[in-house]
Amino acid sequence: MNILKSGSGLRGLLLVAGLLCSLGAVAQNRTIVVSGSVKFDYPDAKMQIIKHDGAVKSVVAEFDLDGDNNFRYEMEVQEPGVYVLDCKKWESISFWAEDENVHVRFRGMDTAKIKIKNPAYYMIEKSGPKNELMNQINFERHRNYQSMIALNQMLYRVKYLDDSSKKVATEAVFSFLNDDYSSRIAHLADVYHDRTSAVVLLSMLDADRESARVEKIVASIKKVDPQYPPLVKVLERQKADRENRERVKIGAVAPEFSFPAPDGKLLGPQSFRGKILLIDFWASWCGPCRAEIPNLLDAYEKFKSQGVEFMSVSIDKGTKEWHKALEDEKMPWPQVLAPNSGNELMQQYQFSGIPFIILLDRDGRIVAKHLRGEALVKAIEQELRK
Repeated sequence: MNILKSGSGLRGLLLVAGLLCSLGAVAQNRTIVVSGSVKFDYPDAKMQIIKHDGAVKSVVAEFDLDGDNNFRYEMEVQEPGVYVLDCKKWESISFWAEDENVHVRFRGMDTAKIKIKNPAYYMIEKSGPKNELMNQINFERHRNYQSMIALNQMLYRVKYLDDSSKKVATEAVFSFLNDDYSSRIAHLADVYHDRTSAVVLLSMLDADRESARVEKIVASIKKVDPQYPPLVKVLERQKADRENRERVKIGAVAPEFSFPAPDGKLLGPQSFRGKILLIDFWASWCGPCRAEIPNLLDAYEKFKSQGVEFMSVSIDKGTKEWHKALEDEKMPWPQVLAPNSGNELMQQYQFSGIPFIILLDRDGRIVAKHLRGEALVKAIEQELRK
């Protein structure tokens, strides 16, 4: 009774009630409007909203333009987070879906005679604080990508550099651009740590080098909701990734798996104990993977009689594409197909790009990773000398 009679006490109760309502609202589903326009339509495809959960991609919504090339979709946000608005397979933009409407004006289909997939930067217009951060992230990604393309083309055109010098220069430039990009992301963490969309920065920061910034983001979001679902999911995934990285570090026994070969027989690293084993993670749709196969064929012919085994693990979506590639490439060593497009396998072995080639010793321990070309041959030779 005394509290109710006190003005400050009443204000306190109202404040607590407001906070509880706010936290409850975060957990509830919300409906946002995703709208905009497309200058040049591409009738063969539709607008899509896509959600990436780790390596798993799912289409959340699909819709089309009206007669004036505008679009409007009411999206029920069951899970706050980063989504991708795909403009008819030509362009896309990442946005944070939670409680802010999203409006984007796309150019759309490339109308040039020679079409080159080089995406433009688009802004989420009239954005709130959460998508203000997404605009900044999208811009930094765009500029980093454009800088890499431009500098790579400049180095390629330099006539007085031989191929070896160009490679060294390119690696140095890319290293600088990666460091520059990391510093820009760190700056965004300093400026925008106080909004829930800062969750996305946790996966972009180096957890060891930027531990203070990571802790600041986590603390800021926990003030809003200690059990904020996107934060919980990211932290759980990062914990799992740390554990997986320990399992695939140099000297660790390679995680076991059993996947089907074309004849249905199940094979995995454990099937080759007592032999040096080279594992090539690849896919039929991967150009660099197919380009590496001649190197693998040469290495296989050189080492197959010296107790060295090869195994290729495909992350193809379906067996049809996989079988066609096997017929084309004619790789004489064991081949297996990972389920679910290799999503669980990629997390287990901690790789996101292919080809990913590793070497195991006779006890199944990882002795080398990220092998290509001559480095692949040298790693096998070194292991044979032990």
